[in-house]
Amino acid sequence: MAARLAVLELNGAGTLTPMLRRLPGHVEAAYPQVDMLAMPFLDGSFDLVLHSDTLEHVPNPVRGLAECRRVLRVGGACCFTVPIVIGRLTRSRDGLPPSYHGAVGARLADYIVRTEYGADAWRHAMEAGFRDVRLIRAEYPAALAIVAVP
Repeated sequence: MAARLAVLELNGAGTLTPMLRRLPGHVEAAYPQVDMLAMPFLDGSFDLVLHSDTLEHVPNPVRGLAECRRVLRVGGACCFTVPIVIGRLTRSRDGLPPSYHGAVGARLADYIVRTEYGADAWRHAMEAGFRDVRLIRAEYPAALAIVAVP
């Protein structure tokens, strides 16, 4: 069954990526080279959309997740991770001093953090139109995978 899945992977998903690359329906895309706010894929192209620690860098994460939902087939799912700041709610970094992820000292535009996710990290998926959002504990407390189903 997995061999028939059409999978879109936006940025590498760590140790999962080598296994996904074996699937004939695997498409690997890199953000920001592939614009998550206007993806070049047809509606309903994929069974699964994955992205890991990417959404916090997207200027409009709700729109980015809506694009993920758009390219999903009926019955598909979007699975993603975001870094979570424990003990507070999600906030935009607009108006705050720049914060970057990546190599120490790297100040590349695609490493800038635009959203700091907190206890309500699931909220943006709901706002993007997903009807069901689940949190999967990877490593408590800050490593959670989010599964969103249209």
